[in-house]
Amino acid sequence: MAIESWPPVSVIIPSRNAEDTIARMLDSVVAQDYAGELEVVVADGSDTSATVDLVTSRFPDVGVVWNRARSTPAALNRAIRATAHPIIVRCDAHAILPPGYISRAVETLVRTGAANVGGRQNPVGSTTLERAVSLAMTTPLGAGGARYRLGGPEGPTDTVYLGVFRREALESVGGFDETLLRNQDYELNWRLRKSGHTVWFDPRLVVDYRPRGTLGELARQYFEYGTWKRVVLGRHPGSWRYRQLAAPLLLVSLAGSVLLAVTGGVIARGGLGGGAWGEGGGTLLVAGAACPIAYLMLLLVGSMLVGIRRRRPEAVLMPLVLATIHFAWGLGVLCGKPQSVPRNELDNGGG
Repeated sequence: MAIESWPPVSVIIPSRNAEDTIARMLDSVVAQDYAGELEVVVADGSDTSATVDLVTSRFPDVGVVWNRARSTPAALNRAIRATAHPIIVRCDAHAILPPGYISRAVETLVRTGAANVGGRQNPVGSTTLERAVSLAMTTPLGAGGARYRLGGPEGPTDTVYLGVFRREALESVGGFDETLLRNQDYELNWRLRKSGHTVWFDPRLVVDYRPRGTLGELARQYFEYGTWKRVVLGRHPGSWRYRQLAAPLLLVSLAGSVLLAVTGGVIARGGLGGGAWGEGGGTLLVAGAACPIAYLMLLLVGSMLVGIRRRRPEAVLMPLVLATIHFAWGLGVLCGKPQSVPRNELDNGGG
């Protein structure tokens, strides 16, 4: 589809302590071949001036605003207010836009009439563990059925990675919810769809993303994801999907299995009686072991098949990565305590 007059576009980038990655992101933005007017604004909430110093010295045409709240949704809202164009391209300081990304996204936005257009997150790791995390995030075992991670046909969807928005639609639903420190993209797309707008998935839009580099960082990330997913589901019960129940149900099943196994072991040793009780204890012990063994086999076999199919030796670490994702996300959903945002840190229009 040819566009005679390309609309002006605003690129917004939230950042915090991103001096190691934001230059690559900005280089990828500057290299875009977009035919229309382009402005770029970084909303920074870093602990030091390193990120801002880098941006202002290497990219003098990029605007910078201070994000006092130091959260992603607050940064996005501040950046939106600091821009003026009718189309908003939401970026991430840890991502890299491929050539032609903005042109393709705007073309899809115009062609479909959607309020938000986005595509697939492509995790790319530089270390062995990061590559194993990348593999896990692009398989059904690690991503459920999320189209923005697994890919799929073009068309309406529930959410996308990053997003290219019509400003009028974004502002009509109130922008990003600043009380959500995680899951704010999904929640915003839910409000857009409930307001009658369309969120559109375009598989041609693929953005590279660097995953967490240690299991500890990965666990914290997914624990926060799970914690804030429960908050979003509490506010919008209609937004839940079956895939979101998998990890919490897994943890409940494993806990039940441990209880069965412990009870069976006690009975089998005669702690709660002998005879038929002892035989019943053995049955409980076997039943209690079934779920953990089945889960372990699923991780091992699934990871082995992925490694063979994609010829990726780092798949040997996938069982550990997948278990970290499942346990952290499930624990977050079941018992995570969301960090409250102080009212004086919420965005009141200040810089």
